[in-house]
Amino acid sequence: MSAPRARIWDALNDPEMLKAAIPGCHLIAWSGPDTLDLEIKVNLGVMHPTFKGELALSNIVPAVSYTLSGRGKGGMLGLAEGSADVILEDDGENTILTFIANGGASGQIMKLGKAIIGNSAQRIIDGFFERFGNAAGVEVTPLPRENS
Repeated sequence: MSAPRARIWDALNDPEMLKAAIPGCHLIAWSGPDTLDLEIKVNLGVMHPTFKGELALSNIVPAVSYTLSGRGKGGMLGLAEGSADVILEDDGENTILTFIANGGASGQIMKLGKAIIGNSAQRIIDGFFERFGNAAGVEVTPLPRENS
């Protein structure tokens, strides 16, 4: 990202910046020192459920890293949850942001199939970084993904 690490860190902790960056986000607001309330409408192909829940930040090392964990209810569809480890590193005057995400779901949402859910999650992640760059006024250059 074409900005210093401290600027990227501040943007990652700014609810207005996150709302602009998360596709389908209707609400994101601090509810505690390390928690945010979240409401997001997700495109699952034929269905567009709204998930309401909470995000929690843990393992916080300011301007370096944190773990972001979330859980949301999609009404009759059930529960979705996920987490991501976010790491920031200096790259000259720029910043490399690395994240490792995982998630799951339960209830009726699983009947839609893992492929639909996985593709929807990937669209949210890809959309987040593109929109985050636009909202923060920084250039985002995706790096090749490492196969693990």
